[in-house]
Amino acid sequence: MPRYEFRCRACGTTFVETRPMIASSDPAACPAGHSDTVRLLSLGGVTGRAQAPAPGGGGCCGGGCCG
Repeated sequence: MPRYEFRCRACGTTFVETRPMIASSDPAACPAGHSDTVRLLSLGGVTGRAQAPAPGGGGCCGGGCCG
């Protein structure tokens, strides 16, 4: 089940809720009881590191197979 991150506008608390995708846009109450919350854009499913571009001499395919 997906996890959604929320932030309370009243106290600034950030919290996570696990809920079905069909309920992703439902309101969430802050653990402190406030109701003015907003769902955050989360990149929780993105892992790993960016890779540097492959070295090459240019051209359409990196200079390795073009003539």
